Amino acid sequence: MLPRFHSADPVTPAPVEPVPAVFPKITGVDLAAVFVGNRVAGDFYDAIRASPERVLIGLLDVAGRREENRPVLAAAQQIFRTVGAELFAPADINESDAMTELCLRLNRGLLELCCGPRSCPAFIACYHERFGTLCYTNAGHTSALLRDSTSISELGSTGLPLGLFSHATCEAPTVGLEKCASLLIVSRGVVDSEGRTNGSSEVFGLERVKQVFQIAPSTSAQALCTTVLDSIAEFTAHAPATDDRTALALLRTA
Repeated sequence: MLPRFHSADPVTPAPVEPVPAVFPKITGVDLAAVFVGNRVAGDFYDAIRASPERVLIGLLDVAGRREENRPVLAAAQQIFRTVGAELFAPADINESDAMTELCLRLNRGLLELCCGPRSCPAFIACYHERFGTLCYTNAGHTSALLRDSTSISELGSTGLPLGLFSHATCEAPTVGLEKCASLLIVSRGVVDSEGRTNGSSEVFGLERVKQVFQIAPSTSAQALCTTVLDSIAEFTAHAPATDDRTALALLRTA
């Protein structure tokens, strides 16, 4: 049994930075993430192989500036990896129940490590390699976008951000990904990026992300992320980012 991060338990000091993510190879899938500029806030992404057929993917945004939340980011990644591997390793599991439990454990860990509320919007998903399905939870995060042969749909919030309330729960629905479908997740720093139009400021917004996503070629996940972030740079006239800008994409190629 893994530690549940109760305040009375001894906690091993976390590293000062999250471990850089090296994404696992996934049969029939291209997975990549890109961020721009220096990290100034709380974005971090990760992906681990939890079983022979399941891969866990996460994009989290811990509130606060980078200089103050590094230990929290590292601890959140530790929980994501250890608890995620524990819950999703068995072959015969209910993925929705496992995802709910993972979010509860992350939520509890954040509350105890921070000694109080610390908002952490999160999009966490489990991709089943054999079935081509995605069980996900969106804890107050920017909506993920799923593009298939007919349209782009939003995978919106299924619960409150992590790290706020001790008994908060998130629903965990499942969607199927047809061949050539693509999933795009962007951080709040992307949709909130400000540009100027006709002398007034406005944010890039999720609708513009959709428009870029709609016409972006599906040559690779890396290229898709780069296309989106390049569009932000043009919109902001290449102004320095005041928040982290991160894009994560998953393309089903077979």
